[in-house]
Amino acid sequence: MAHLLLRGQLLADANGHPHRIDAVLFDKDGTLSISEPMLHALASARVFHARTLLQQRHPELPASRGDELADLLQRAYGLTEQAIHPAGATAVGSRSHNLISTATALAQVGLGWPEALELSEAIFAATDGLHGQGSQQRPIATEGLHDLVEALEAAAVACAVISNDDRAGITAFLASQELSGRFQACWSADHSPRKPDPAAVLALCAALGVPVERCALIGDANSDLRMAQQAGVPVVLGYRAGWSTTPPLDPCFPCLSHWQELEVRTAAA
Repeated sequence: MAHLLLRGQLLADANGHPHRIDAVLFDKDGTLSISEPMLHALASARVFHARTLLQQRHPELPASRGDELADLLQRAYGLTEQAIHPAGATAVGSRSHNLISTATALAQVGLGWPEALELSEAIFAATDGLHGQGSQQRPIATEGLHDLVEALEAAAVACAVISNDDRAGITAFLASQELSGRFQACWSADHSPRKPDPAAVLALCAALGVPVERCALIGDANSDLRMAQQAGVPVVLGYRAGWSTTPPLDPCFPCLSHWQELEVRTAAA
């Protein structure tokens, strides 16, 4: 059990009573991990293969449709030449969300929905090796994360991951950063319901055996923060340092830009 301090100020309720925290729920991409280089390579490859496969399988379409498709996908994915937008589908959405975004773009350039879905599956099959353990640019932990997790562990505060990555991706990341033993649970895209459904937060809290009112959640997307708020999590924090572009977080949520800004103080029983 612990209290959390943000830049030296105890996080407390409206009456000034410090919140007692027994568990912290972390988003993964852009919060626990710096995933942007991997996700940029993945989204870029999906655009390339989408154009290539569209031309190969549907030569009856005008060549200009390839340029149109690339533009639609880049905007949907949040992909620019050098970066991934932290609120785009690649950063926030699950694999299935991105697959539907891809199929929608293909439908907009002239494919029927069955053909669009089939081609999307082919595009993802060609690029899935660039994600997770297969990536040559594997995610690394955000700066200072290990120190924070150690402080939480010392205060007997459980740690968990809530992410739209699949269970294998979460497990591989934690193992690669030597964090596996310090996270007690995860809620992934393989679970139901998925985030941003507030029921996902409640289910993860139940798996931890911790009441939601004794939890904190930290994430880099408004969908994460609003989900936690709707689930009744009392301490909801935005994290801004996981992307090259600062996430556009709602100012109603307190935010931090480095894990050193968050202090863990053991609370009396």
